[in-house]
Amino acid sequence: MKRDGGRVLWGLALLLSLLVLPPGAGAQVPPPKPLPPHKSVASAAALLPASGAASPWQLLNNQPPVLDYADCGPGTPLLMTDGTVMLADKGCQDWWRLTPDQFGSYVNGTWTQLASLPAGYSPLYHGSAVLPDGRVIIEGGEYNFLQAVWTNMGAIYDPRQNTWTMVKPPTGWSTIGDAQGVVLSDGTYMQANCCTTQAALFDPATLTWTPTGANKFDVNDEEGWTLLPSGQVLAVDAYVPIGITYMPNGTNSEIYDPATGSWSSAGSTIVQLWDSAHGCGGQKHASFELGPGILRPDGTVFYTGSNRCGAGHTAIYDSAGGAWTAGPDFPGTLDIADGPAALEPNGMVLMMASPLIFNTPATFLEWDGTSLTHAPAAPNAANDSSFFGNFLVLPTGQILFTDFFFVSVYNPTGTYNLAWAPVIKSAPAAVKPGDSYVVSGYRFNGLSQASAYGDDFQSATNYPLVRITNVRTGHVFYSRTHDHSSMAVASSGLVSTHFDVPRTQEPGASLLEVVVNGIPSAATAVMVE
Repeated sequence: MKRDGGRVLWGLALLLSLLVLPPGAGAQVPPPKPLPPHKSVASAAALLPASGAASPWQLLNNQPPVLDYADCGPGTPLLMTDGTVMLADKGCQDWWRLTPDQFGSYVNGTWTQLASLPAGYSPLYHGSAVLPDGRVIIEGGEYNFLQAVWTNMGAIYDPRQNTWTMVKPPTGWSTIGDAQGVVLSDGTYMQANCCTTQAALFDPATLTWTPTGANKFDVNDEEGWTLLPSGQVLAVDAYVPIGITYMPNGTNSEIYDPATGSWSSAGSTIVQLWDSAHGCGGQKHASFELGPGILRPDGTVFYTGSNRCGAGHTAIYDSAGGAWTAGPDFPGTLDIADGPAALEPNGMVLMMASPLIFNTPATFLEWDGTSLTHAPAAPNAANDSSFFGNFLVLPTGQILFTDFFFVSVYNPTGTYNLAWAPVIKSAPAAVKPGDSYVVSGYRFNGLSQASAYGDDFQSATNYPLVRITNVRTGHVFYSRTHDHSSMAVASSGLVSTHFDVPRTQEPGASLLEVVVNGIPSAATAVMVE
């Protein structure tokens, strides 16, 4: 689905940026990623394929009724702290909420429309995060209203009020574009500028920014950020030639230290993970893309690459020892040139790959720490490229998947290690619908952010959800959690969160669990009065 006019579009956008940017802004723009595939029907239901009975994939029984399915399509799924899923008509202004059914099933869930984005803002390929207070922030956009502009706009969503509020960009930023973001261990959101080395920290109370990220080697474009157990952030350099010369064989990685607010080298990735097209055309053919990196329970980050010239490489970062080793190459000509990965509750990494750069069909693979193996294909894989996909780890342990066409879930095999599960230390013995409480314990932020894409989209789920199940009826309710005391992955510290019991909570004897990254704690008895 790569469009032949992409390079022409980039040239026009670059010329425009040079004309409109203020003197000294320094931002340029890279070639844009392709737009969503154009679909010639008005409804996803008209295209639903038959799903094999033995497949681990399940299409949702109700597909989101997005408003512009032909030009946009379902994507950017985010797990809200009340257990619902927030999803965009990707590239358009309408957003939707998936609510699981009374037994906690997302496959049988229902959709309701949320508030649309403010006037003038309709981003495609942008930063995103669920903040510790339960609000959602989206920043930038490679496209706005499907026009390549690398916008510096942003907005924050309050689920309690069902309202969006525009967020001004950091001072002096003319672009944010398809840049990455991350919620740091202390709960602070950090946002990159795609086309410079700039980054900034967000104050959710004042909706203002503070500069950070000194000493970055190259611009942030095409790179992803992985939160480490140390609280530092890992990035693999993509060597986009803005401010530096084309360096076709670069293998540097970097670490951001929140304590100093600066970057330093994390060493060579051994194999090249970003696409330089070295050996098959060079700079004019390079996409500079790379794939996602996922932190696993053993403390290693499995990092994936892209390659226009052949199979993508992978590399493994030991977050404890600070060293890289080469991983296995993808089979054939597969790679991940932008695309999703997710940590299954069993510790395996699920990935979506496709041939070379932005081609079809998609192939799904799993990494178990030793081997890279094929996984069953999603329902629409034949029509997908890696960049179509988004993953989100659900509280059920399923992986929700979108591809502009459909929404489905992947049901992983096996189960989790009990040593990875949250542990409740203190919880109320009785609760009342409509009231707020505090629960505390260990591993409430899981061992990983769990979902990754890199730039363009972030869907981390390393925050605690509270699930209360009525013993008599089996009905499942999620309390809205907020103001978590920490967002640190793989932490041994005590963590607390506030939870608001919904007014619809059924009375009677119930079981309370804390769930993170699809892994539940042992249940504790609670009486709903």
